[in-house]
Amino acid sequence: MQNGPKTFMNAREQRLAQPFVGRPKRRTSNPFSPQPKSNQDAQRSYERYLALARSAGQSGNTIAAENYYQYAEHYYRSMSSDS
Repeated sequence: MQNGPKTFMNAREQRLAQPFVGRPKRRTSNPFSPQPKSNQDAQRSYERYLALARSAGQSGNTIAAENYYQYAEHYYRSMSSDS
């Protein structure tokens, strides 16, 4: 059992010692994130999340409703900045 942790540390040290040049570059933007490309898409997403928030609020799920309201606010601000 003595060699187990020591071997793990050696593998970890080797992994950390790799130069940054050889490592793959990370993307700064997530291609799967919901970012609308036009004002119409932002308007549609705003209305969609607002409807989802109202529905969740009426069913008594206040946490989900707040989450949807935050998304709606994001798209509202996105619409405002595009104008």
